[in-house]
Amino acid sequence: MRALLLAAFVLAAAGSARAAAPAPIIALTFDDLPAHGPMPPGETRVGITQALLAAFAEAKAPAFGFINGVQTLREPASAPALKLWRDAGQPLGNHTWSHPNIASLSAADFTAEIAGNEAMLQALMGDEDWRWLRYPFLSEGETPAKRAEVRAWLAAHHYRIASVTMSFGDYAFNDPYARCMAKGDQAAVADLEQRFLDGAAATADRARAMSKALYGRDISYVLLMHAGAFDARMAPRLLALYRARGFGFTTLPQAEADPFYRTDVEPGLPPAPTTLEDALRAKGLAVPADPVDLAALDRICR
Repeated sequence: MRALLLAAFVLAAAGSARAAAPAPIIALTFDDLPAHGPMPPGETRVGITQALLAAFAEAKAPAFGFINGVQTLREPASAPALKLWRDAGQPLGNHTWSHPNIASLSAADFTAEIAGNEAMLQALMGDEDWRWLRYPFLSEGETPAKRAEVRAWLAAHHYRIASVTMSFGDYAFNDPYARCMAKGDQAAVADLEQRFLDGAAATADRARAMSKALYGRDISYVLLMHAGAFDARMAPRLLALYRARGFGFTTLPQAEADPFYRTDVEPGLPPAPTTLEDALRAKGLAVPADPVDLAALDRICR
């Protein structure tokens, strides 16, 4: 009898330990505000932003936006979207003035691109923290020397780097969505919707598998998204998908308090892997295949 009671106690304790494991969390980040990708007929940048903000409010999810200031000149009607974002209490950070690839510039010219966004960010953010950089194309440069020079500038100017540890190529859905809506092909739009959700689910599983292979736990994930028309259409269903899979939502600073992000929070530190894929490679571990076929999207509604 005593043995049975002991076995029951051990099983109950094991179950309690499993139940007490913290839920995985994601910080939502959105690049290319106030204007990303083509717009389907009848849509506006302001409408896209309003739809995104409504989805965040419904899910009680904070979202950090990253701006390219040049878009307010290229598309003046998009400028009010930035004020809407701030009025909703969501923060903004730096994605450079015109979204260049660092490989096409010197380190000095690239840091000038970062600095060129600062007056707009200061006006929008006031006393709140806007010194976060999201590298365009997630590229830190084609040489270690350029990477180090830019990181030294970021450290000297009190920037932190907005990492990415979860991404399913959402940007690639906006072009075919605009094409399909222009053609009125609702069956193709439904196909895009399913591909989008399937890709998000598979990529979340992949990120969690990589994190657990590395550390035996979930890090706090940073999700890369874009402020595009299809992203806005799908945001309510996407956030519901993450909730259904057990994820909670957090802020970018809270996510990057995880030790995994130390060298992006302190960019002056010596080089270290800053993606899950690179961390696996550094340990000689296999990187799982990307589950999303973005090339197939280019053929839709042609």
